Amino acid sequence: MASDDRLVEIGELPVLDIGPFLAGGEGALEALADQFRDACENVGFFFIRNHGVGDDLIERIFSETRRFHDLPIEEKMKLEINMNQRGYIKPGFTMVKHSTYNENTKFDSTEVMVFATEYPEDDPNRQAGKFFYDENQWPDDLPGFRETVRDYMTTLTNLGKTLLPVWATALDLEKDFFKPYFENNYTYFRMAHYPPVPDLGDNEFGLGPHADTGFMTFLPQADVDGLEILDVDGNWFRPPRMDDAILVNTGQFLERWSNDRFRATPHRVIPPRDADRYSIALFVNSAFEPVCECLPTCTGPDNPPKYPTESYWEFYRWYMANTYPHYGEFDAAE
Repeated sequence: MASDDRLVEIGELPVLDIGPFLAGGEGALEALADQFRDACENVGFFFIRNHGVGDDLIERIFSETRRFHDLPIEEKMKLEINMNQRGYIKPGFTMVKHSTYNENTKFDSTEVMVFATEYPEDDPNRQAGKFFYDENQWPDDLPGFRETVRDYMTTLTNLGKTLLPVWATALDLEKDFFKPYFENNYTYFRMAHYPPVPDLGDNEFGLGPHADTGFMTFLPQADVDGLEILDVDGNWFRPPRMDDAILVNTGQFLERWSNDRFRATPHRVIPPRDADRYSIALFVNSAFEPVCECLPTCTGPDNPPKYPTESYWEFYRWYMANTYPHYGEFDAAE
């Protein structure tokens, strides 16, 4: 892509090799946990290399993202987003109203297809009609699409769960601390398209400044630049090009759970001037129902809990109601 003068300068991010840990190397857990701790306390974004996710799978999921967004708008609107946060979100439909990093005043220009963990019909929460418990909506006449999406979601979810001992050790917890919280976990997947916006207005974004909601996010780099990250000094920067690595960042629920020890870093997307940008962000979160108290290693007499004890379901619903207009409608109708 040609240089775009509305994008900020490129900065630096930690690059962590998780291969030795995945191979079960002696001391690899502790060494990687030290790197996670430093990255999450100071930056909140980092690259992982030797992650075991095949290049072919990443190429296929990018290809399926483009293939979906090439569908006519009337076909995509048949899958319009529902109360369980599954389906198609058209451009100009989202705006983060609760951002503490920017007063967002304009709707985002991105369009997104959303998938999430599918819950069976006999799940009691689904039977009760509880928000977010459902199956996905799938497009017709896209052979292989469903299989690729499911393969990608399963692969990245498994990677996230494999890394849980690293997160726990980085937070000075027993290595299996998070395991029970991630049984029947909730994974959320956004296949995003950022159409070109030749004339970008003031305070206008492809995706406005925000921090992710959950525990950890996996983001293979897009072919077209646009992602910008806010550092601790209040400066925006672009991540460097790192094609053989996956970008990882922490979300607000982990930030709250860790009593602000791990940083949920604000970021935004500037839409391209004259190209189409595609992004595949996958969020591996805890299960909805476990009640999460402030982590015992992140609080003490001089550092009381800053946030209420809550489940991820409670926090996620609050976030959605303050980001997507349709949740206000659902809440009013409930």
